[in-house]
Amino acid sequence: SPDLEHLCFHINAKISNIKKFLLLRDIGKEQCHKSMFHKIGTEVILMHDLLNKMETEVKQQEKLKDLLKEIQKAAERDQNEAQHLLEHVPPYLPKPTRRHITVPAVKHEEQTKVVEPKRATKPAKQTKLIKEVALITTEEFESVPAYMKGRLTYDQINAVVQEINKAVVSKYKILHQPLKSMSVPVRNLYHRFMEDETKGTEGEFFIVEADMKEFTQMKMDKRFHSILSILRHCQRVREVRGSGLVRYIIC
Repeated sequence: SPDLEHLCFHINAKISNIKKFLLLRDIGKEQCHKSMFHKIGTEVILMHDLLNKMETEVKQQEKLKDLLKEIQKAAERDQNEAQHLLEHVPPYLPKPTRRHITVPAVKHEEQTKVVEPKRATKPAKQTKLIKEVALITTEEFESVPAYMKGRLTYDQINAVVQEINKAVVSKYKILHQPLKSMSVPVRNLYHRFMEDETKGTEGEFFIVEADMKEFTQMKMDKRFHSILSILRHCQRVREVRGSGLVRYIIC
């Protein structure tokens, strides 16, 4: 460092002066030169102090160098681990994108049956998509007001999102089944789902609290409703009220 270089220059200058003074020691026997040797003694004392300071500075620089080496090794290790994780991301991890699940779409027995000529090969079945709630991104989580988040964490919110998606998928898989293949309990659920429909939910995917209780183990407590408020804030769900029910529509 510049301070260390300046200190070295200063010490070298002092050493040079002492050498000059020692060359003149023979003339120190004279009374008039005693003051010069007194000055030499003073310079030696100062020199000793400077050497002590320089030794301390060198030790600090060595410690700093060792610390920087450790930081560099840690940074390289973290970089290698990050690269390894990037190259080996498990395919089953959820991604923060809007997802859809396809299930076979079969006509209900109430619909008119159309007789088609037999074919040598079966035609591919039409599929319907089940819309799910997209996971909250870290940027969206940071944008949520503090009073709304409270002590909720990013992982807790997305865990509820996954439970909501579980209920949505379970509900609409039942709605896409043919009635004749349903057991009595499943058929009762089907009829309840149809009763929950309103004009405001036509063509939309939605759930009610009864669906969450049916298909998940989540409690409909204050924490759950706080997370729903955050999901509304992030435009993941919206509410449609009526007939004593709150319907959470997937955006």
